[in-house]
Amino acid sequence: MLKLFKENIRIAFGSIRTQLLRTVLTVLIIAIGITALVSILTVVSALENTISSDFASMGANTFNINQYENTTRNRGGGEREIINPIISYPEAVAFKNKYKYPFTETSLSFTATTAAEVKYESSKTDPENTVVGVDEFFVTNSGLEISSGRNFTGFDIDNNAYVCIVGSDFEKELLKDVNPIDKTLSIRGAKFKVIGVLKEKGSTFGNSQDLRILIPIQVARSLFTAPNINYTMSVMVSKKEFLDKAIDNATSTMRRVRKLSPVKDNNFGVVRSDDLINKILGITQYLGLASWLIGIITVLGSSIALMNIMIVSVTERTREIGVRKALGAKKTTIAFQFFIETLLIGQLGGLVGIIFGILIGFGIATAMSFDFVIPWGAIMSAFITSFIVAIVSGLYPAVKAAKLDPIEALRYE
Repeated sequence: MLKLFKENIRIAFGSIRTQLLRTVLTVLIIAIGITALVSILTVVSALENTISSDFASMGANTFNINQYENTTRNRGGGEREIINPIISYPEAVAFKNKYKYPFTETSLSFTATTAAEVKYESSKTDPENTVVGVDEFFVTNSGLEISSGRNFTGFDIDNNAYVCIVGSDFEKELLKDVNPIDKTLSIRGAKFKVIGVLKEKGSTFGNSQDLRILIPIQVARSLFTAPNINYTMSVMVSKKEFLDKAIDNATSTMRRVRKLSPVKDNNFGVVRSDDLINKILGITQYLGLASWLIGIITVLGSSIALMNIMIVSVTERTREIGVRKALGAKKTTIAFQFFIETLLIGQLGGLVGIIFGILIGFGIATAMSFDFVIPWGAIMSAFITSFIVAIVSGLYPAVKAAKLDPIEALRYE
């Protein structure tokens, strides 16, 4: 049996070499479909990995209380936009003072501006920096890490110290070639001493996470006096088993702060960090389905091309089949020979498609600053797909070759 298998492999390679151009074109047709499938799945995997990395650092034990959870809500078959009031500073402080659930720590913050110009000595940045007013718990609750220097202390926040923590991009541009710690930066004419540098976070959907400056919340409120400033409360629960109860307690506390009657809906949003991850990852599933749809359509054309070349191969080798049958070859032996040849061509196309798909996916992921990972799922899917294509495409030609009458085959010209 092993000798017969080796012989069929040898005959299959011989046939491939005889019709090299036709085989190469068929392999390329199969490879195009597999390339489309693998490249999109590779990009989707890189996107999912990037999203997971960005949010995993926040931990599954964190939730935020924001102005909104969803922008619309179904009512009576239609959609009505919900207008929630902003979370004001007095409300945020009242929530923090009243919320005393065990094993939790609450942080208050707000985005002061997204277009700040920062100066250091005679140099200055473009007006594209984000200034965030925070307290001493913000860095920990947000999953941020300090690469050098230190975090804010309660003393810094309580005494409205003019100190700041900067994103990693400041080390590459404004504070390049100097130790940023204890350097003085100017924001809106106010002088801030740098006490820490955040660990690099990279970009998400083209938006840099490293062009931000954290300053004490009261100092930010005095410098940026825009109307209707919206605050966010971030709560970290140190013991995961208490997370659901902590959220329920926070919801009831916020309802008391806003004096909502029992019959009224919440006019604020409670967003768990793991829910946010799941929602975003759910969107990427549609990209995966789209890649499968594109791949299946292309692979369908590949299977037709492969079946065609094998039918032509059976016709061209009719006399050879007749000779083999006359010498005693069984129907299963003849069918197996052509089946092996089909599998070889299909797997060659799959291998080429996988290589090109990973390279294209890597290029797109790199260009979009996604965290590339080897898409083992996509590779396995591609191998299985090419195998199924080979089986479907090779079944009819193999049966046709096996059923040829040996006498008629020998007389074939």
